[in-house]
Amino acid sequence: MATETHQTASACLTPEGGAVGMPQLCPEWMGNQIFWLVVTLAVIFFILSRIALPRIAAILADRQGTITGDLARAEDLKAKAAEAEEAYNKALADARAEAQNIIAATKAEIKAELDEASAKADAEIAARAAEGEKKIAEIRASATESVKEVAEATALELVAVMGIDADAKTVGSAVEAGLKG
Repeated sequence: MATETHQTASACLTPEGGAVGMPQLCPEWMGNQIFWLVVTLAVIFFILSRIALPRIAAILADRQGTITGDLARAEDLKAKAAEAEEAYNKALADARAEAQNIIAATKAEIKAELDEASAKADAEIAARAAEGEKKIAEIRASATESVKEVAEATALELVAVMGIDADAKTVGSAVEAGLKG
């Protein structure tokens, strides 16, 4: 008879061919399931190690490079700001020293000419002191303007590094407010 089917008796199958209980837990089929589990895990491991993990590592390296670059630029900008402050303080100290030199020279002249014309010497002292104060004011105004320009440029750079769009007018008013206290 050609239509006859041959089935072996299995503890996992009913006489009609249905599964008894859960087929995954049948001890007769366990070897086959373990084989395909190992093959599947090997394929997944190969795909992850050759394709996915190198891409993830490259992305992480790019991010780390960007972070390192941003930190280096921030340090550079911080150093520039410190240099600008140092230049301002030096200019102020030089202006004060120049004013002291002017005052000392004026006092020396006055002492020499005190016997001749004390009234004239007092007027000359006042004029030179005013001149020295004017120079100090000019130097201070120049230094303050330079600090303001450097602060605005630094602020614009920092804002740009942080990825925020800000116009020069907004940054200028913020720097002006910061300088006024």
